[in-house]
Amino acid sequence: MLSDNPGFSKRPRVVIIGAGFGGLTAAITLRKAPVDVTLLDQHNYHLFQPLLYQVATAGLSPAQIASPIRRIVARQKNVTVLMDKVVDIDPLQHEVVTATRRLPFDYLIVATGARHAYFGNDQWEEFAPGLKQIDEATEIRRRILLAFEKAETATDEAERRRLLTFIVVGGGPTGVEMAGAIAELAHRTLRRDFRHIDPTESRIILIEAGPRVLSAFPESLSQSAAEQLAKLGVTVSTGAAVTGVDATGIDLKDGSRIGAGTIIWAAGVTASPAARWLKVDSDRAGRVVVDAMLHPAGLENIFVIGDTATVTDGNGVVAPGIAPAAKQMGHYAARAIITRIAQRPVGPFKYRNYGNLATIGRKSAVADFGSFRLSGFFAWVVWCFAHIWFLIGFRNRIIVFLDWVVAYFSFARGARLITGGED
Repeated sequence: MLSDNPGFSKRPRVVIIGAGFGGLTAAITLRKAPVDVTLLDQHNYHLFQPLLYQVATAGLSPAQIASPIRRIVARQKNVTVLMDKVVDIDPLQHEVVTATRRLPFDYLIVATGARHAYFGNDQWEEFAPGLKQIDEATEIRRRILLAFEKAETATDEAERRRLLTFIVVGGGPTGVEMAGAIAELAHRTLRRDFRHIDPTESRIILIEAGPRVLSAFPESLSQSAAEQLAKLGVTVSTGAAVTGVDATGIDLKDGSRIGAGTIIWAAGVTASPAARWLKVDSDRAGRVVVDAMLHPAGLENIFVIGDTATVTDGNGVVAPGIAPAAKQMGHYAARAIITRIAQRPVGPFKYRNYGNLATIGRKSAVADFGSFRLSGFFAWVVWCFAHIWFLIGFRNRIIVFLDWVVAYFSFARGARLITGGED
């Protein structure tokens, strides 16, 4: 649907909201297409979210998992990058409404991702931050490191024990990775850094409401993950639903309470307000319901992708909310636009499952490739190379690889900085 408004190029205008995996892949796929692309994000960087937990546990610095969007697409002459916040979408007028302007489009790709959900208890966020953005990762890092500092000067033994208790709520990949990384930080990296406390006495507790951690993985790998966490010193508590969170701990459905100095939320996500903007149906998590061509009902010039959408592909497969799926959707949406401009028929999106990975500490992981499954050290090696490969920019890959090699042999973590906030 080409616009004939005066003052604008006659080339189709593609607006992409969000420069995550899906949106950035779409923009790059359109690099040689006869279109003008506007890539819109409220941040000026692309973030590699799967490694946020390493920033949160002082393993990596933010700059190692983020790259400026403008640098990534600097050579792509048909892309304009705008840093702005979307407040609405007008599908009838074909405009994206931001805090400062209205952007007309002929095609729109919505890739605004998701954020953590507290299941109607948003007041818990103050005490149990989630992990979706760099600011959240550095805040969690601050809280973890500050807990050790406060414990070092605490005179009350009960208070010291509370400060050295770390709770991670949610037994999915993020929760498992966070719990394992905190355990290694406490039990190995910091074990000789303090004079009045013994960091190896820290308690790391992983709380999961379901019957097992990593429920999306086969049960055998889930059991392996629980065993590997136990070896790291993590206490895994399944079938434990959280009913309350405050500054000093959590309450559980069975009436028990666990005191903690640091609580981290990894129990659920909710989509961006895209469904409300577009005035279309959404699922219980707020994700836009789209067809197998990634269109919301009645909006054939709009694609909704990644964590923003709930997708059942052309083969009847439900696409998961992971980075590879978002990248595939971004590539499909861009190719579909190119195909439609060429007036050729567009087939449905078909998700290809390349496997599922989760790391558990310094040298353990689980990997599910369907009929082929791995756990332990070799799965960790696969996880390392897979994540390095997906990092944006050759420089970042080299830096992260070298940091991991040093950390592997020395247990050192070079980003142990307490920044931001005041206590």
